[in-house]
Amino acid sequence: MTEPPRIFDREILIRRRDRVAVSAEKYDFLLARVADDLAERLAIVQREFAVAANIGAYHGLLSRRLRPLPNVGLMFDVELSPRLLERCEGPRLAADEEMLPFADATLDLVVCGLSLQFVNDLPGALLQIRRALKPDGLFLAAMLGGTTLTELRQAFLAAEAEIEGGASPHVAPFTDLRDAGALLQRAGFALPVADGDTVRVTYATPFDLMRELRAMGATNALTARRRTPLRRATLMRMAQIYNERFGLPNGRVPATFEILTLTAWTPHESQPKPLRPGSAQMRLAEALGTRELPAGDKPGE
Repeated sequence: MTEPPRIFDREILIRRRDRVAVSAEKYDFLLARVADDLAERLAIVQREFAVAANIGAYHGLLSRRLRPLPNVGLMFDVELSPRLLERCEGPRLAADEEMLPFADATLDLVVCGLSLQFVNDLPGALLQIRRALKPDGLFLAAMLGGTTLTELRQAFLAAEAEIEGGASPHVAPFTDLRDAGALLQRAGFALPVADGDTVRVTYATPFDLMRELRAMGATNALTARRRTPLRRATLMRMAQIYNERFGLPNGRVPATFEILTLTAWTPHESQPKPLRPGSAQMRLAEALGTRELPAGDKPGE
């Protein structure tokens, strides 16, 4: 088997997360939104989850939202950044999303809040999660989708092409919604569901957006990133293009964050299964109370 491409520099990502850990709660608005949403979804599930894990826990916000739920038992926070892990409460494990420390069929629930978009082998990570879950275990996650930071991506590409005659990647290639469900099926999950929500945040300038991304520890960690500082002329042209293409009437600029929510279960015999082709007891036309027409015929012919 070949090694998956090393898209992200995980070492520098961890160092940046360590650096921002002390003030993580000041810039966790996206994670807070995700935590509230996942808590609402989990609260209506009529199941008990005795042992759970929050993979890529950051500073533990998602776990703090979920632990009070009556159907959630023991929850482990799993985080590779030592300083972020110190901010978590309850049982904690220092571990990487790409190398989970759980034995097969040991967890009833796995949740992930905005961490999976930075793993190099997403299919492999999903497979590990599925194996760690017991039969009929639940996987509930949120990750950034393909249109995230599209404005910043376009502005940087245009500015570098114009000023420097070429472009380097500045924004990560996030997963498309159409691919999310297929990835869950590929990992062996049952009943996969993927839905998307778009969040638009406004900033005074593109530089304010970049400063907030830095404070989140979410700046460019691509292995193919440019290793030398950007020229001032390129940065200023980027901001100008950003304002020209996306600026709002009030002078502010928007930033798009697409949040994909993934829900899936590990296979179990009690789960509903699709009917065998040809086993239906009633024709669709009869159920709908309409007349069935041969293919190619039009009504009235």
